[in-house]
Amino acid sequence: MKAKMPPVKALVASQTGRVHAALGDERQAEQHLGDADELLADGLGQDVPGWVAYFDVAEHAGTRAVSARDLAGLGRPRKRASTHFEDALKLRKPGFDRVRVMDRVGLAAALFDEGEAERGAAAAQQALDDAARV
Repeated sequence: MKAKMPPVKALVASQTGRVHAALGDERQAEQHLGDADELLADGLGQDVPGWVAYFDVAEHAGTRAVSARDLAGLGRPRKRASTHFEDALKLRKPGFDRVRVMDRVGLAAALFDEGEAERGAAAAQQALDDAARV
């Protein structure tokens, strides 16, 4: 069972960080998200349980993006949420089309919130185009 723990620990740390961000606790959010960063950097191993196999660096980048968006909405921006959404989009593997659409929607919203209306509109259009293909 120990071989299966890194992916589970990384997923739990990532999601715990997201919850703390939603609650406005930037310090705890960053602690847990950082723990997930470290676990992912160390590698998740070969024996990843099927139910957690979707969790990878792209999924964690998406979690960081949502966390940054939530903290920005509470007036505590650390890093622009759009940067994290862009990271998630770059890291997504083929076959995650619906998640990619949601990343693009998040990117568009973040760009609008960050005052970049033209880039936000382009990201929103791309999300609609991608959604039509899904």
